[in-house]
Amino acid sequence: MPRSHPFLDHPGPIPFAHRGGAGARPENSMAAFQRATDLGYRYLETDAHATADGVVLAFHDRTLDRVTDRTGVLARLPYAEVAKARIAGTEPIPALEDVLGSFPDARVNIDLKDAHVIGPLAEVLHRTRAFDRVCVTSFSTRRLAQMRARLPLFTRQPVCMALGPRDIATLRALSYGRPGPRLARLAALADAGVTCAQVPPSFGPLRVITESFVAQCHALGLKVHAWTINDPATMHHLLDLGVDGIMTDELVSLRHVLSSRGLWHHTRPLPQHD
Repeated sequence: MPRSHPFLDHPGPIPFAHRGGAGARPENSMAAFQRATDLGYRYLETDAHATADGVVLAFHDRTLDRVTDRTGVLARLPYAEVAKARIAGTEPIPALEDVLGSFPDARVNIDLKDAHVIGPLAEVLHRTRAFDRVCVTSFSTRRLAQMRARLPLFTRQPVCMALGPRDIATLRALSYGRPGPRLARLAALADAGVTCAQVPPSFGPLRVITESFVAQCHALGLKVHAWTINDPATMHHLLDLGVDGIMTDELVSLRHVLSSRGLWHHTRPLPQHD
């Protein structure tokens, strides 16, 4: 079942700047995204929440408390209030539309964090005509299904999407030779643009990314993207297993690892210091 999408058009494993590259700049800030693109990253990873008045933000948490100088639940606050918050006390929270507009050559992996953001995100993608530039994922299979149902109202072309947790569990069972009654569902999802499995190396003690898991995904035409990998040794191990992408906070480390294997496909010179 071959699956392809313009979002995945990249020679070799995709390097993703997780939250823009949170290892050196405030996460999900324009400063982080700018640094990532300056380093030659073509793929940015971010998260999506919506304010009470429907502004879609590139922001991970449901509240402002952990990473900003303010408090409150995003979905209950108007954008005018959220705009006053500063990530790490210095950086404003960017609207996702501004991220897409400021980095027109970048592709953006978007993690849906709340059902409240589904409708506003679909509208943002429509306004920006960014359907080919994004991949949508979520820790909620239900949210992904709701997003797939909403998107045809705006575009006939499937938007790149990742599998939800239930289908990841099915893939893991299949990779261990266990019966997979949901295999027909996995095949049907291809028509809706589901093209990748985005997973950690393990969930607690349970290994997820194994040689057999990668082989099973590839047999189904799915790409495997690993998150969030900050250790060079683990990066090398996952590349040996055949993963198709790695998300990292440590942008320079991943860039060096890919360069050492002849897999970095950008032309900017490597920095001597960072």
